[in-house]
Amino acid sequence: MLVSMKDILSAANRGKYAVLAINCFNLESACATVKAAEKRRSPIIIDLLQEHMEKHIAKEILLPSVVKMAKLATVDVAINLDHGKSVDYVKECIVDGFTGVMIDQSKDNVRITKEIMDCALPKNIGVEAEVGNMGAVKNNQFTKQEMYTDPKEAIKFIRRTNVTALAISFGSSHGVMPKDFIPKFNFDIVKEIKKATGIPLVMHGGSGCGKDNIAKAVTVGINKVNVGSDILKAQSEAVYVQQQEDRYMDYVDLLQITMTEAEKAVDEYINVVGSTNKTSVTL
Repeated sequence: MLVSMKDILSAANRGKYAVLAINCFNLESACATVKAAEKRRSPIIIDLLQEHMEKHIAKEILLPSVVKMAKLATVDVAINLDHGKSVDYVKECIVDGFTGVMIDQSKDNVRITKEIMDCALPKNIGVEAEVGNMGAVKNNQFTKQEMYTDPKEAIKFIRRTNVTALAISFGSSHGVMPKDFIPKFNFDIVKEIKKATGIPLVMHGGSGCGKDNIAKAVTVGINKVNVGSDILKAQSEAVYVQQQEDRYMDYVDLLQITMTEAEKAVDEYINVVGSTNKTSVTL
């Protein structure tokens, strides 16, 4: 069932669990994500990244099919614009059928977030913003301590914007972590912001952060965990293995194998964030 990200995160906040937001860039990855959620009876958020839709499949083509998929799902599914960089693009997404949007602005963050909130609230669409900076594993541009979210700044931002959810930086980074490397989290940042505001908080860069880190982050106040790179990695590895075994495997069969591996990876993360059997949909 297609639902608002605002409603999904509100329920997670009350229930003290988190919901996964999986980066999907085509129908196959979205389908695998929904299947995993249905098996676990878990709510799920499909994250569609602005950059992906501009480079690969345009939202005008991709979104209608993902919306239909969500409507037919037997669990709660929200569709969220991830890292919306352009105000006009974010506003288009609000009109086009997204049930959540993330506005990613470093300049005029308060003013622009309030502007997006004014457009989204009448439609019950959740709005996510970000305070703090997230690094990337690529080129060793990991999140440094000086990039962590200042709790006082975050609390002030929340009170000025009434944003639905806030992404904060406390140790994770975008991308696939190096083998055997687990980042160190500063959970006090999450605790302070949660205690002062009580709103849903978001962790980006969940891939490779370690099950214990993620589980603890949920217990101290994280309600949305973004995961993308580990799902794509599972699919890439499946392609490599199958190509070694059968270079000329039928592409449709190969694609199905990658979907199965993506589903398994999503399932593992659902177990970590504690959203199993939390969907509001009754069969």
